[in-house]
Amino acid sequence: MNTNKLVISLNDIHLTLGEGASKVHVLRGISLDVPAGRSVGIVGPSGSGKSTLLMVMAGLERVDSGQVVLAGEDFSKLNEDGLAAFRGRNIGIVFQSFHLIPNMTALENVAVPLELAGHSDAFDKAAAELCAVGLGERLTHYPAQMSGGEQQRVAMARALAPDPRILVADEPTGNLDEETGAQVAQLLFDKQRERGMTLVLVTHDPTLAARCDEQVRVRLGEIEHASTADEAA
Repeated sequence: MNTNKLVISLNDIHLTLGEGASKVHVLRGISLDVPAGRSVGIVGPSGSGKSTLLMVMAGLERVDSGQVVLAGEDFSKLNEDGLAAFRGRNIGIVFQSFHLIPNMTALENVAVPLELAGHSDAFDKAAAELCAVGLGERLTHYPAQMSGGEQQRVAMARALAPDPRILVADEPTGNLDEETGAQVAQLLFDKQRERGMTLVLVTHDPTLAARCDEQVRVRLGEIEHASTADEAA
């Protein structure tokens, strides 16, 4: 994959959330370019806007002004259906709280989004992805029958199954103990490297952020500092 080509380009992004007295200017003129195949750790205090920034990149929040371009697609030119279709093909999302459907097995949780996206081999692909994250023995288990780490692996398999160009992860180890979190983090970076994906990771964990090619510190809705792994070392 050509690592010089930008896969994420944000230009002067502004976003306000809430109404009236609760209105908050969450993102204030953020500009950020991410080359294909790179990993970026987004850090900053609670309420700094880092998770909102991730949601903007995932096409889950619309900006008030500025330009959001992912994989050459300008989000402002897409309606909601177009944006959802683009996201389904190009962006995998891993959340802190897993977001698995409780009355579906691990296999169904991974396969159903693929089916909805029109993949004819959804269940075969889902089974392969679950095996790839070490859950080949857990295909028929429901979320309540699995540990937190296993549930996050199911969520990762679901995010990886469409072969996205971009993987975004919001505190993916936040609900896990230290050992399990380390295993999930290792899996995340391994899959990113194996597939040449671009990874954008929001985390409170400085050790996790330091594993990324670049770190971006967000404060009060602005980028306070950006550094590469070499500079941080």
